[in-house]
Amino acid sequence: MAGHPHAAAAAHRSRCEVMATKLLTFIVGAFLLSAAAAEAQDWPQRPIVMVVSQSAGASPDIMARLLANTLTEQLGQGVVVENKPGGGNVIGANAVARSSPDGYTFFFATSAALVGNPYLMKNLTYDPVKDFEPVALVTRSHQVMVVHPGVAAKTLAELIALDRASPGKLSIAVDGPRNLAGVTARAFNKRADTQFVLVPYPNINNGVQDTMAGRTEVGVFSISVVESLIRDGALRAIAVAANKKSAALPDVPLISETLPGFDLGGWFMLMAPAGTPKPIVDKMSAAIAKAIRDPKIAEIASKLGFDLEGPEDVNPPRAAAYLKEQLALWQQLTAELGIEAQ
Repeated sequence: MAGHPHAAAAAHRSRCEVMATKLLTFIVGAFLLSAAAAEAQDWPQRPIVMVVSQSAGASPDIMARLLANTLTEQLGQGVVVENKPGGGNVIGANAVARSSPDGYTFFFATSAALVGNPYLMKNLTYDPVKDFEPVALVTRSHQVMVVHPGVAAKTLAELIALDRASPGKLSIAVDGPRNLAGVTARAFNKRADTQFVLVPYPNINNGVQDTMAGRTEVGVFSISVVESLIRDGALRAIAVAANKKSAALPDVPLISETLPGFDLGGWFMLMAPAGTPKPIVDKMSAAIAKAIRDPKIAEIASKLGFDLEGPEDVNPPRAAAYLKEQLALWQQLTAELGIEAQ
């Protein structure tokens, strides 16, 4: 019995220590949240870098610079586009993933970088989920299936029937068997039970020229690349590879109208390095939502073949959810097509 008072005292001290630890944790957490909020309020205090993993002058680069100009006006600090092309978007992605999460480096990321590469490349040096904070889904860049004007098919159903009548006779220009257009064409062949012969072009402009000349009867290209050629009649648009109509080609039907669920468009999402304070991420996301309301941005985006997201959908939770959806889609798609990482 003599030991009981000591045991009770020890238990009391233990409870006090636990309570003190919890209180300290709460105080530290509150302090960090307060510090982060204050940091976001003062942010930005110097220029911001937006990394683009394509060459200067490409459509994504033009879109990023247009966005950067408007963000500069809003944030009161320069938003500078820095091109880091090469390695299938890996160079640019790595640069941002390894940068300081202080709100001064962002990645204007392609869908290829975030959801294609994880299933197409072995030993990828970044993780699209662990290494980044989604800021905003900004715009989509739809693909369109086109044909040479001499092809005797004006609808997708007619094109499928044409191929089935002579399996393996028609060829389709793509940017590579494992790039977005190539994967789209392979998925189309499987789901439509067709046998179009894929012809990959390292330089997609050569693929466009060959389709215009009839050396390849069909092509899968970004709308931004061929929109003017479609309007001039040099190519005939058959269907858009998305689940909603393109603002640039509103009269062109969707592949998904014939093949339900077919949605393989490109898109661009602004990402921050993992660990970037949430108040900064939220502030940048809100600035983007405001920027895309600018009629000038909407007009030029449409001319580039891009469809901007609705401002109400531009927020970090929506971006994170969409990234998760697309990763699941690509996991299923590559398994369906038997595509392994290389």
